[in-house]
Amino acid sequence: MHRSGFVALIGRPNVGKSTLLNALVGEKVAIISECPQTTRNQIRAVLTRPEEQIIFIDTPGLHKPKHRLGSAMVQKARNTMQEVDLVFYIVEANHPPGAGDGYIAELLHKVDSPVFLILNKIDLAGPGKFAQHSELYKKMYPFKAHFPVSALQKIDLEPMVEAVVASLPQGPQYYPPDMVTDQPERFVAAEIIREKIIPLTRQEIPFSVAVVIEEMKSRDEGDLLDLRADIFVERKSQVGIVVGKGGSLLKKVGTEARKELEALFGQHIFLDLRVKVKHEWRNREEDLRCFGYGD
Repeated sequence: MHRSGFVALIGRPNVGKSTLLNALVGEKVAIISECPQTTRNQIRAVLTRPEEQIIFIDTPGLHKPKHRLGSAMVQKARNTMQEVDLVFYIVEANHPPGAGDGYIAELLHKVDSPVFLILNKIDLAGPGKFAQHSELYKKMYPFKAHFPVSALQKIDLEPMVEAVVASLPQGPQYYPPDMVTDQPERFVAAEIIREKIIPLTRQEIPFSVAVVIEEMKSRDEGDLLDLRADIFVERKSQVGIVVGKGGSLLKKVGTEARKELEALFGQHIFLDLRVKVKHEWRNREEDLRCFGYGD
């Protein structure tokens, strides 16, 4: 009997959803940052075993939107909750529930699928705090099960996966056994470049940056990949920050991104990065669609 199904990862920003996604499939599928709201799209990761296939879906953190981009992100997360076989509600075991968790609990009451409470970051929570916080979360919703884990340290993930398999219906293998994500290469490349910009900048810059791959083609019999990416910001004043003094920051972004992309694609890469301005793109529906964030 083969089991398969889809599992949504939801929660507030920065609770470790993307880290857990990567840990579950053993490869980097989603970019990771300490910056809130790093994940902007629905990202699928595939875990395939002889008798089961689980498709985990990372979602943007649920938060109070301040612009159209934020609204689109939250809507994607809410839609995903309604379309899966199982929901992971991921929280931080080292922190008690906040107002945002109450809002999410209300959303969960409208979901038909079973919900698992995933208490992440147990490595940062002492036994006393963990027990206290766990009870507070469990009072918010009748969870089918709860699992204390550490996505970063990969602690106690297997019991959680086994419980998922037991909860999934019989079904086909949706993806080839060697596939870990269905994200297009252009999307993955753009996300890696954006990931390198985030820790090198601050304040509003990480939230104002979008990356679009304008060209991606092989040459020299496939040994070299030409990759040209446009980095969009919202104001002219932000261009100098992303470029850096004498181009230093952009050069560092390119060096770090190229290294990871070459390992990923197995080719030498000529990476051409250009910074452009797209005024207030986070509030423009047309721009959101062009950047892949709209409907």
